[in-house]
Amino acid sequence: MKILITGVAGFVGSNLAKSLLQRGHNVTGIDNLNYGFLRNIDAIKEDKNFQFFMGDIANPLILKDVKADIIIHLASQKIPRYTNALRTLEENYLMLRNVVHKCIMDKSKILFASTSDVYGKNPNVPFSENSDLVMGPTTVKRWAYALSKMYGEQYIIANHEEYGLNYTITRFFGSYGPNQNLTWWGGPQSVFIEKAFKKEAIDIHGDGLQTRTFTYVEDTVNALIACIENENSNNEIFNTGPKDNAEITIKDLAILIWKLVNGKDSEPKLNFIPYSTFGNYEDVMRRVPDITKLCSKLGFKPQWDLEQGLIETINWQKQFI
Repeated sequence: MKILITGVAGFVGSNLAKSLLQRGHNVTGIDNLNYGFLRNIDAIKEDKNFQFFMGDIANPLILKDVKADIIIHLASQKIPRYTNALRTLEENYLMLRNVVHKCIMDKSKILFASTSDVYGKNPNVPFSENSDLVMGPTTVKRWAYALSKMYGEQYIIANHEEYGLNYTITRFFGSYGPNQNLTWWGGPQSVFIEKAFKKEAIDIHGDGLQTRTFTYVEDTVNALIACIENENSNNEIFNTGPKDNAEITIKDLAILIWKLVNGKDSEPKLNFIPYSTFGNYEDVMRRVPDITKLCSKLGFKPQWDLEQGLIETINWQKQFI
């Protein structure tokens, strides 16, 4: 199969490309390297079935001479905690519009990376794919990312109804692992690991009692491969998450990482930062997926426990400390 990955030098993209090449697929990757790194694709850049283009998906010309059976659209702007909401809203729309138009023109399938953030403030966990999507007020820019992904899902489904676009939508729950971005862009675990190695206080936003569900990247990639290779994924939405025992408070995540790095008897250093320092910001208190649909429809079975995955991630990240 000929597969195009946007954001190929990023965290999920680079891991996915490697696995797809090992499975005999032909992979073309595009990345503007704003958040990805060439080091992430060093291991595959000489593979005869891999081709890399440096460019921005927001520019439709980058897709002009590329053909694929399926486009995996991973490139994205994230929650505007440290940037502006306008960039998140505009770039996520422009990139998706260009990919969708390309898929319609070439009769390609799109696999769209959405997010668990679309469930927003819905208190009823675990979230199934039919759960309500509950956003906060539009005056809180934190919701711009979730709204851009909700719009993306609606835009894809509307183009399916209007033009027959073939799609799969995946909602990621907290992926982590080798090749992750080492800043807050990559999630709390990467920052926590660095702080633990340096024996510096780990910054925790709010009181740290908000929970998240983290998915080791190998499980994320295997779920994506199931969506790519199994036709039962066509025109469906799937939560992509880990085993049942992965929900953890951010405070407990920090403590676990500290002890995995420094030993179980080491006393963690924690620094709690009020949300007020981010301006008008609002957090989600619980985020837990129901992945029954993914498992039953595509035969997916997550393999990694949180502690097991964190050990692998810590060993990888050690080289950058």
